[in-house]
Amino acid sequence: KNIEIKNNENLPKLKIEKSNINFKNVSFQYDNTAEKAVRDVNITISGGSMSAFVGHSGAGKSTIINLLPRFYDPQNGEILIDNQNIKNISLNSLRKNISLVSQDVILFDESIKNNIAYADTNATQQEIEEACKFAAAHEFIKKLPDGYETIIGENGVKLSGGQKQRISIARAVLKKSPIILLDEATSSLDTESEETVQNAINNLTKNKTTLVIAHRLSTIHNSDKIFVIKDGCIINSGNHEFLINNCDEYKSL
Repeated sequence: KNIEIKNNENLPKLKIEKSNINFKNVSFQYDNTAEKAVRDVNITISGGSMSAFVGHSGAGKSTIINLLPRFYDPQNGEILIDNQNIKNISLNSLRKNISLVSQDVILFDESIKNNIAYADTNATQQEIEEACKFAAAHEFIKKLPDGYETIIGENGVKLSGGQKQRISIARAVLKKSPIILLDEATSSLDTESEETVQNAINNLTKNKTTLVIAHRLSTIHNSDKIFVIKDGCIINSGNHEFLINNCDEYKSL
Protein backbone atom coordinates (compact mmCIF):
# COMPACT_ATOMS: atom_id res chain seq x y z
CA LYS A 1 0.00 0.00 0.00
CA ASN A 2 1.06 3.58 -0.59
CA ILE A 3 1.97 5.33 2.62
CA GLU A 4 -0.07 8.34 3.62
CA ILE A 5 2.10 11.40 3.87
CA LYS A 6 1.50 13.79 6.73
CA ASN A 7 3.42 16.77 8.01
CA ASN A 8 4.97 16.12 11.39
CA GLU A 9 5.94 19.44 12.95
CA ASN A 10 8.17 17.74 15.53
CA LEU A 11 10.62 16.64 12.87
CA PRO A 12 13.71 18.80 12.31
CA LYS A 13 13.86 21.26 9.43
CA LEU A 14 15.89 20.51 6.33
CA LYS A 15 19.33 22.15 6.48
CA ILE A 16 20.55 23.00 3.01
CA GLU A 17 24.30 23.24 2.51
CA LYS A 18 25.07 22.32 -1.09
CA SER A 19 21.71 20.73 -2.01
CA ASN A 20 23.30 17.45 -3.09
CA ILE A 21 20.69 14.77 -3.80
CA ASN A 22 21.02 10.99 -3.44
CA PHE A 23 18.59 8.22 -4.27
CA LYS A 24 19.68 4.91 -2.72
CA ASN A 25 18.06 1.70 -4.01
CA VAL A 26 14.74 3.45 -4.44
CA SER A 27 11.77 1.41 -5.67
CA PHE A 28 8.19 2.60 -5.94
CA GLN A 29 4.96 0.97 -7.02
CA TYR A 30 1.58 2.68 -7.45
CA ASP A 31 -1.38 1.04 -5.69
CA ASN A 32 -3.23 0.14 -8.85
CA THR A 33 -0.39 -1.47 -10.82
CA ALA A 34 1.32 -4.84 -10.71
CA GLU A 35 4.65 -3.55 -11.99
CA LYS A 36 6.99 -1.27 -10.10
CA ALA A 37 7.06 2.23 -11.58
CA VAL A 38 10.72 2.63 -10.62
CA ARG A 39 13.16 -0.07 -9.54
CA ASP A 40 16.45 0.10 -7.64
CA VAL A 41 17.13 3.68 -8.59
CA ASN A 42 20.55 4.94 -7.50
CA ILE A 43 21.28 8.55 -8.35
CA THR A 44 23.90 11.03 -7.20
CA ILE A 45 23.30 14.66 -8.11
CA SER A 46 25.76 17.41 -7.17
CA GLY A 47 24.44 20.65 -5.76
CA GLY A 48 24.12 23.41 -8.35
CA SER A 49 24.13 21.04 -11.32
CA MET A 50 21.48 20.27 -13.92
CA SER A 51 20.41 16.65 -14.39
CA ALA A 52 18.18 15.58 -17.26
CA PHE A 53 15.93 12.51 -17.25
CA VAL A 54 15.17 11.03 -20.64
CA GLY A 55 13.21 7.99 -21.72
CA HIS A 56 10.02 6.94 -23.47
CA SER A 57 6.65 7.93 -22.05
CA GLY A 58 5.81 5.77 -19.03
CA ALA A 59 9.46 4.93 -18.32
CA GLY A 60 9.25 6.40 -14.79
CA LYS A 61 10.67 9.91 -15.22
CA SER A 62 7.78 11.73 -13.51
CA THR A 63 7.69 9.20 -10.68
CA ILE A 64 11.34 9.87 -9.82
CA ILE A 65 10.75 13.63 -9.81
CA ASN A 66 7.56 13.29 -7.71
CA LEU A 67 9.34 11.32 -4.99
CA LEU A 68 11.60 14.25 -4.10
CA PRO A 69 8.90 16.56 -2.67
CA ARG A 70 7.24 13.45 -1.21
CA PHE A 71 4.09 13.44 -3.28
CA TYR A 72 4.68 9.73 -2.78
CA ASP A 73 7.04 7.78 -0.54
CA PRO A 74 9.05 4.89 -1.95
CA GLN A 75 8.35 1.42 -0.57
CA ASN A 76 12.09 0.67 -0.61
CA GLY A 77 15.25 2.69 -0.35
CA GLU A 78 15.90 6.23 0.78
CA ILE A 79 16.21 9.71 -0.64
CA LEU A 80 18.72 12.12 0.89
CA ILE A 81 19.26 15.85 0.52
CA ASP A 82 22.64 16.87 1.94
CA ASN A 83 22.71 13.50 3.74
CA GLN A 84 19.35 14.04 5.47
CA ASN A 85 16.72 11.40 4.81
CA ILE A 86 13.71 13.36 3.51
CA LYS A 87 11.36 11.14 5.55
CA ASN A 88 12.97 12.41 8.75
CA ILE A 89 12.53 16.13 8.15
CA SER A 90 9.36 18.22 8.32
CA LEU A 91 7.39 18.13 5.09
CA ASN A 92 6.90 21.91 5.09
CA SER A 93 10.63 22.58 5.28
CA LEU A 94 11.28 20.02 2.53
CA ARG A 95 8.76 21.57 0.15
CA LYS A 96 9.86 25.09 0.98
CA ASN A 97 13.23 24.25 -0.57
CA ILE A 98 11.81 22.79 -3.78
CA SER A 99 10.10 24.56 -6.69
CA LEU A 100 8.13 22.66 -9.27
CA VAL A 101 7.67 24.08 -12.76
CA SER A 102 5.48 21.94 -14.95
CA GLN A 103 3.07 22.13 -17.86
CA ASP A 104 0.15 21.63 -15.47
CA VAL A 105 0.16 25.01 -13.79
CA ILE A 106 -2.34 25.30 -10.94
CA LEU A 107 -3.89 28.75 -11.04
CA PHE A 108 -6.55 30.28 -8.82
CA ASP A 109 -9.48 32.50 -9.83
CA GLU A 110 -7.66 35.44 -8.35
CA SER A 111 -5.51 38.36 -9.47
CA ILE A 112 -2.27 37.65 -11.31
CA LYS A 113 -0.47 39.29 -8.40
CA ASN A 114 -1.97 36.90 -5.82
CA ASN A 115 -1.32 33.93 -8.07
CA ILE A 116 2.38 34.75 -8.10
CA ALA A 117 2.59 35.83 -4.45
CA TYR A 118 1.28 32.37 -3.56
CA ALA A 119 4.98 31.40 -3.54
CA ASP A 120 5.80 34.03 -0.91
CA THR A 121 2.86 35.74 0.74
CA ASN A 122 5.11 38.45 2.22
CA ALA A 123 6.49 39.55 -1.15
CA THR A 124 6.25 43.25 -2.02
CA GLN A 125 4.81 44.51 -5.32
CA GLN A 126 8.37 45.35 -6.39
CA GLU A 127 9.62 41.82 -5.63
CA ILE A 128 6.71 40.34 -7.57
CA GLU A 129 7.46 42.55 -10.56
CA GLU A 130 11.17 41.71 -10.40
CA ALA A 131 10.34 37.99 -10.42
CA CYS A 132 8.05 38.53 -13.42
CA LYS A 133 10.73 40.43 -15.33
CA PHE A 134 13.11 37.57 -14.65
CA ALA A 135 10.49 35.10 -15.89
CA ALA A 136 9.69 37.15 -19.01
CA ALA A 137 6.13 37.67 -17.76
CA HIS A 138 6.15 41.38 -16.87
CA GLU A 139 5.55 42.59 -20.45
CA PHE A 140 2.38 40.58 -21.09
CA ILE A 141 1.01 41.26 -17.59
CA LYS A 142 1.34 45.03 -18.07
CA LYS A 143 -0.76 44.77 -21.25
CA LEU A 144 -3.66 43.02 -19.47
CA PRO A 145 -6.78 45.14 -18.74
CA ASP A 146 -5.93 45.60 -15.04
CA GLY A 147 -2.24 44.71 -15.14
CA TYR A 148 -1.19 42.78 -12.03
CA GLU A 149 -4.71 43.13 -10.58
CA THR A 150 -6.31 41.28 -13.54
CA ILE A 151 -8.41 38.34 -12.36
CA ILE A 152 -7.33 35.37 -14.44
CA GLY A 153 -10.37 33.10 -14.18
CA GLU A 154 -10.66 29.50 -13.07
CA ASN A 155 -7.37 27.75 -13.91
CA GLY A 156 -6.23 30.71 -15.97
CA VAL A 157 -8.71 30.35 -18.81
CA LYS A 158 -7.82 33.85 -19.99
CA LEU A 159 -4.13 33.01 -20.45
CA SER A 160 -2.23 31.13 -23.14
CA GLY A 161 -0.08 28.08 -22.36
CA GLY A 162 3.14 30.09 -22.60
CA GLN A 163 1.76 32.80 -20.30
CA LYS A 164 0.72 30.24 -17.69
CA GLN A 165 4.15 28.67 -17.77
CA ARG A 166 5.82 32.03 -17.24
CA ILE A 167 3.59 32.67 -14.22
CA SER A 168 4.72 29.31 -12.88
CA ILE A 169 8.36 30.31 -13.45
CA ALA A 170 7.79 33.70 -11.77
CA ARG A 171 6.43 31.85 -8.74
CA ALA A 172 9.54 29.68 -8.60
CA VAL A 173 11.79 32.75 -8.93
CA LEU A 174 9.94 34.42 -6.05
CA LYS A 175 10.20 31.29 -3.91
CA LYS A 176 14.03 31.32 -4.20
CA SER A 177 14.28 27.60 -3.50
CA PRO A 178 17.66 25.90 -4.07
CA ILE A 179 16.13 22.86 -5.82
CA ILE A 180 14.12 23.13 -9.03
CA LEU A 181 12.05 20.32 -10.55
CA LEU A 182 11.18 20.98 -14.14
CA ASP A 183 8.81 19.02 -16.31
CA GLU A 184 9.66 20.36 -19.70
CA ALA A 185 6.67 19.71 -21.90
CA THR A 186 6.85 21.84 -25.00
CA SER A 187 3.60 20.70 -26.59
CA SER A 188 1.56 23.74 -25.56
CA LEU A 189 4.03 26.38 -26.76
CA ASP A 190 4.48 28.11 -30.08
CA THR A 191 8.05 28.79 -31.23
CA GLU A 192 8.11 32.38 -30.05
CA SER A 193 6.89 31.64 -26.52
CA GLU A 194 9.08 28.57 -26.43
CA GLU A 195 12.20 30.68 -26.78
CA THR A 196 10.98 33.19 -24.18
CA VAL A 197 10.05 30.43 -21.74
CA GLN A 198 13.38 28.69 -22.36
CA ASN A 199 15.30 31.89 -21.53
CA ALA A 200 13.22 32.39 -18.40
CA ILE A 201 13.99 28.82 -17.33
CA ASN A 202 17.71 29.37 -17.95
CA ASN A 203 17.55 32.42 -15.67
CA LEU A 204 15.69 30.46 -12.99
CA THR A 205 17.94 27.41 -12.91
CA LYS A 206 21.34 29.13 -12.90
CA ASN A 207 23.39 27.70 -9.98
CA LYS A 208 20.39 25.79 -8.65
CA THR A 209 20.17 22.02 -8.31
CA THR A 210 17.86 21.23 -11.20
CA LEU A 211 16.17 17.96 -12.14
CA VAL A 212 14.50 18.18 -15.52
CA ILE A 213 12.36 15.79 -17.50
CA ALA A 214 13.86 16.83 -20.79
CA HIS A 215 12.39 16.83 -24.27
CA ARG A 216 14.35 19.63 -25.89
CA LEU A 217 17.71 18.74 -27.34
CA SER A 218 19.18 22.04 -26.10
CA THR A 219 18.27 21.19 -22.49
CA ILE A 220 19.77 17.73 -22.83
CA HIS A 221 22.99 19.17 -24.30
CA ASN A 222 23.22 21.74 -21.50
CA SER A 223 22.76 19.22 -18.70
CA ASP A 224 25.71 18.18 -16.57
CA LYS A 225 24.40 14.64 -16.36
CA ILE A 226 21.75 12.71 -18.28
CA PHE A 227 19.95 9.72 -16.81
CA VAL A 228 18.44 7.29 -19.33
CA ILE A 229 15.37 5.53 -17.97
CA LYS A 230 13.72 2.43 -19.35
CA ASP A 231 10.96 0.38 -17.67
CA GLY A 232 11.56 2.07 -14.32
CA CYS A 233 15.32 1.46 -14.29
CA ILE A 234 18.22 3.78 -14.91
CA ILE A 235 20.07 1.95 -17.64
CA ASN A 236 22.84 4.49 -18.17
CA SER A 237 24.01 7.98 -17.29
CA GLY A 238 26.62 10.44 -18.44
CA ASN A 239 26.90 13.42 -20.73
CA HIS A 240 25.55 13.60 -24.29
CA GLU A 241 28.83 12.57 -25.96
CA PHE A 242 29.27 9.55 -23.73
CA LEU A 243 25.69 8.33 -24.13
CA ILE A 244 25.55 8.77 -27.90
CA ASN A 245 28.54 6.44 -28.13
CA ASN A 246 27.60 3.98 -25.38
CA CYS A 247 23.83 3.73 -25.09
CA ASP A 248 21.57 2.43 -27.85
CA GLU A 249 18.40 3.50 -26.04
CA TYR A 250 19.68 7.08 -25.81
CA LYS A 251 20.70 7.05 -29.46
CA SER A 252 17.24 5.86 -30.50
CA LEU A 253 15.57 8.58 -28.39
